[in-house]
Amino acid sequence: MADNWYYVQKGNRQGPVGVEIITSLISKQELKSEDFVWKKGFDNWKKIKEISELQSSDSSVAPIPQAPVQEKIFNFSDLNQDDRVVFIRIGNDRGNASSDFGPFSIKQLKQLFKENRINGKTFIFASGMKEWKVLADLPDYQNIFEELPPVIQEADRRTAARKPFIARLFVQNNKKLFEGICRDISIGGMQVLVDDFKGVAGDKITINVHPENTEYHFSASGVVVRILEGNSGFSFRFQGMSDEAKRAIEKYLQDN
Repeated sequence: MADNWYYVQKGNRQGPVGVEIITSLISKQELKSEDFVWKKGFDNWKKIKEISELQSSDSSVAPIPQAPVQEKIFNFSDLNQDDRVVFIRIGNDRGNASSDFGPFSIKQLKQLFKENRINGKTFIFASGMKEWKVLADLPDYQNIFEELPPVIQEADRRTAARKPFIARLFVQNNKKLFEGICRDISIGGMQVLVDDFKGVAGDKITINVHPENTEYHFSASGVVVRILEGNSGFSFRFQGMSDEAKRAIEKYLQDN
């Protein structure tokens, strides 16, 4: 059976249609090389100039360059449905200030999506990723959320360019390593979003913060002052910080 194609024309999604309709629209210049199309198997909407099968010798569309080698992309299908490992950044997707939340499981993300609390432009992060990714850019978006991925402009992707502040921490007298995302950072302390944290208020912990930009790297000790709702993390107060750690935090706050 022939593939069903979808295309965006004058800001509206059209389709499904056969590929011959797409090529006809291209030949009549009703679709340009910068216009978006999609069919099953694409990880996101693509520009016509990026699709080799839509190129022809008499087409005005520029030939597709050789695709660069890309890093492995995060897939929901690699996760257990109940594992709480995905963090979200909301606000950017609605033109507001961003806030980080989580971690969530796939089941929880589906519910948030149904409630319109997240959408295709929402940013996500999970262990192993180098930076925040737009939800709609994930290759199994359609299977998880049961709809076509929306068109994502480059400007939307750049709104969360700041890389996540990743923390690795050890609870005193506990050999288990936790990994989470830092938020609300100040010289006095911060919050850490992490799944299934077993500590309680008053616990002393050691924390190692290592964002991709090592300019902000620091280690510190302190005490847990509050467990966040749903055991999704904790508030942490620094104690006896080194001058090096203070400088790293001050520079981070100044730059962000």
